Amino acid sequence: MRTPTIRDVAQRAGVGVGTVSRVINGSPQVAAGTRQKVLEAIAELGFSPNKAARQLSGGKTSTVGVITPFLTYPSFVERLAGIQDVLDHHDYDLVLYSIRHPQQTQRKLREIGAQVAVDGLIVLSFLLQTFTHEELRRMNLKLPLIAVDHDPQDYYPHIFIDNVAGGRMAAEYLIRKGHRKIGFVGHVIESAFENESGFTSSQRRFKGMKDMLLEAGLPINDAWYQFGAPNEYSACEQALHILSVPNRPTAIFAAYDTLAFGVQAAIDKLGMKCPDDVAVIGFDDVKAASYMRLTTVNQQLFHSGELGAQYMLERLKTGSFKPDHWHVELALTVIERATA
Repeated sequence: MRTPTIRDVAQRAGVGVGTVSRVINGSPQVAAGTRQKVLEAIAELGFSPNKAARQLSGGKTSTVGVITPFLTYPSFVERLAGIQDVLDHHDYDLVLYSIRHPQQTQRKLREIGAQVAVDGLIVLSFLLQTFTHEELRRMNLKLPLIAVDHDPQDYYPHIFIDNVAGGRMAAEYLIRKGHRKIGFVGHVIESAFENESGFTSSQRRFKGMKDMLLEAGLPINDAWYQFGAPNEYSACEQALHILSVPNRPTAIFAAYDTLAFGVQAAIDKLGMKCPDDVAVIGFDDVKAASYMRLTTVNQQLFHSGELGAQYMLERLKTGSFKPDHWHVELALTVIERATA
């Protein structure tokens, strides 16, 4: 199979070669939707800028790989932007590897290790802890690994947040604002990939919220909690259901900002006002949250990508990860805006 070229990427994405080049080089002069199409095409084709000369001269590619299933999620795009920003400043390139099914994971990791196309690999937003350390060793993956948006484990460095604490933080904020009936819109785990790969952030944030409500002696009502697909359209439907029940909640915590946007749309559809009739708090603090004036829990998306890339480049320079880079928990902060 021939190596994909920049023209292949352009054709797959339906754009010009110049647009692909601008995306690769991090130019801001590309629309978000177009950038997303190009990133998807790059990942699907396994395209990487040509590093043959550097490989011949020093055995290094000056390229860092990122492997992830979430190419189009706003949170992924912001983490990736942080990674790209650091790599750009150090003259490193980025290659994306897309995982769509659980059975692809082991094969993809073996391919990455065999191709020697990257110097290091950042695992973004999914778990490798379904593999034992011995299984990872047998994959012959001789690349340094670091995980971002990841649960703590002992095999490789990881940067993470405490999702349960984040759920508690959101609920505590709403309680301080005087709310006693608090609903939740979350992401239901539907696929084997999501279940096996540990995509549990929504469930953990929900647990944190419920723990806080119970400690405060506030009511738990299953009719106030709905779960669906991780997009604003599904969230709008879930919120319409919650707000139609008798004795409806006065506030809703959405597991992601994307879901919170759907909740805001439902409030508008019902002719209600936010936060006067229903308050909304999200989680992530993606860029669009500021435009939507959404109160949300900030989890340092861009900075987490920056740290992942910085730690990887230090590892490539020194030959080892620093001890304090193995278990890095990022602080969470409520960003108060207009919705709660």
